[in-house]
Amino acid sequence: MKVILLADIKGVGKKGQVINASDGHARNFLLPRNLAMEATKDAMTQLDNKKQSEAHKKRTELEAAQALGKELAQKTIKIFVKTGENGRLFGSVTNKEVAQALEEQEHLTIDKKKITITEQIKTVGEKTVDVRLHTDVLVKLKVDIQPIS
Repeated sequence: MKVILLADIKGVGKKGQVINASDGHARNFLLPRNLAMEATKDAMTQLDNKKQSEAHKKRTELEAAQALGKELAQKTIKIFVKTGENGRLFGSVTNKEVAQALEEQEHLTIDKKKITITEQIKTVGEKTVDVRLHTDVLVKLKVDIQPIS
């Protein structure tokens, strides 16, 4: 019996996959527990439509992230901090501070978890940080660290 899986089942298949299950397994286990539905013509059409809409949604999200990435790559964010002698900071600049500066200066809300600072920022000057906008989009953002006058 052909069935469409409605959930991931270990050893059987992934959600949305069409499999050939034995009649007993399908009727006694998969169907009563709502883990699968019979693969009728209407159900197959519905599954295809769902897959197409998900693919379209992923494509539009990727395109939006790429457009935002191109815009961000050209920007420089300024962060003003207290400094000691020789331009050394008291502490270091964190990803939270970079996210707040992005919000204030560019009106872009980006989660601080998506901002990665590879080397600690402890001195004044221009640095770069990584911003992951999408699984396939990584942008280098310029951050200009300036002392408070």
